[in-house]
Amino acid sequence: MSVSVRHHRHSFRDYLAVEEISTVKHEFLDGEIYAMAGGTVLHAALSAAMLAALHQQLGGRCRVFSSDLRIRVRATGLASYPDVTVVCGATETDPESADTVVNPTLVVEVLSPSTMDYDLGEKFEHYRQIPSLTAVVYVWQDSRRIEIRERSASAWTVSVAGSGETATVLSQGVNLAVDALHADAGAP
Repeated sequence: MSVSVRHHRHSFRDYLAVEEISTVKHEFLDGEIYAMAGGTVLHAALSAAMLAALHQQLGGRCRVFSSDLRIRVRATGLASYPDVTVVCGATETDPESADTVVNPTLVVEVLSPSTMDYDLGEKFEHYRQIPSLTAVVYVWQDSRRIEIRERSASAWTVSVAGSGETATVLSQGVNLAVDALHADAGAP
């Protein structure tokens, strides 16, 4: 005879309580709390290089945040920690958490082999439902490649830049030299 196991669904407040006492970060979606994997040295270096590049170009008109900033997608409930988050204008927080931002303008994800499919697929589907979000920037670890998904008036457009090229976030007037970014991070 099989026994059914009752599945517990957590509230966003439950999730916040876990985050308060945890030594690792978690994502939250549909009542589930997911531990986030730790990053590699290269992942951390690429995140830092992106943060520096964005701060240099956007500082003074937008705020650039590290992966310590949690964002929440109001439409779907996803709570996550992008590698870099940019907020232009006043920062809006979630009604349930003053430490959770709901109005990012741009997010950056440094792609890990273990999370790449999720980041480029399902997670993007959540991100695109944030009304304030104008761009998502993906940085590859295993190759010199940057992909920018940017909201236009009617759809999301995709541009890819490789070695020797510059990736441009049109909505923010940001230019990211692929080779320089990877070199700053010590990437091969």
